[in-house]
Amino acid sequence: MFGRLITAMATPFKEDYSLDVKRACELAEKLIAEGSDGILVAGTTGESPTLSHEEKLELFKAVKDAVKGKASVIAGTGNYNTKESIELTKTAEEIGVDGILLVAPYYNKPPQDGLYNHFKSIAQATKLPVILYNIPSRTGVNILPATVIRLANEVKNIIAIKEASQSADQAVEILRGINRDDFVIYSGDDSFTMPLLSVGGYGVISVASHIVGREIKEMMDSFVSGDVNKAIQINKRLFPLFKALFVTTNPIPLKEAMRLIGFDIGPPRLPLVRAGEKEINIIKEALKQLALI
Repeated sequence: MFGRLITAMATPFKEDYSLDVKRACELAEKLIAEGSDGILVAGTTGESPTLSHEEKLELFKAVKDAVKGKASVIAGTGNYNTKESIELTKTAEEIGVDGILLVAPYYNKPPQDGLYNHFKSIAQATKLPVILYNIPSRTGVNILPATVIRLANEVKNIIAIKEASQSADQAVEILRGINRDDFVIYSGDDSFTMPLLSVGGYGVISVASHIVGREIKEMMDSFVSGDVNKAIQINKRLFPLFKALFVTTNPIPLKEAMRLIGFDIGPPRLPLVRAGEKEINIIKEALKQLALI
């Protein structure tokens, strides 16, 4: 439905930390030109916890208008408050986004029944297709395969999961248990894309595609078409960049990398800060290896 390559778009800020909507639209256009099938707005990479409700809606509308139907626009509307998530989802649907991404509730650490009811309540409040987002390292809770299977089999507009648990076993358990053909698994980490594809994953919701979108698209297309060796070689070449972009908290390295390649999208918002000298040197080296600077 959304294609294999979705970019988790960073949110551009001005030097005074105010939202830079014009630059966000320019960034979305750049990502589409470089191979993104979909744009995720206000996800983790988009620093969603620091965006106000109004800023999120402004971004959803601006990016939707900017892409002009050339890519899907997926809105990050989930948080740790089910009621708020439902309200934001409904408004995003009115704006005209193409789908929503729901992260597991962070900090409150609900049990599996709580996760099930949280996601089901939001999904049933919208007609939009829903991507679940499992990232235990950030949320403190793992959406277990049994919960994903239960949701996918019962709620038809839950059509995918962004899996960032780094567990191929978990992905296989999900695929084995789902009784429908239209549910897919996206990698939530660029470095996990190839391992996930090898066990039946579909694509990636990427950070590195801000910089090497064409190459990531080529890697996945090569794998799917049967040229596995070519996909392996591309993955090996890109791997240092994949790791460098997570040398400290995302999206700090990404924003530094974008500045270095000449497409500045401003600083991260507090409590995140700019990259330090050590991190900058690692990012520079990865970019130099790919002849990007």
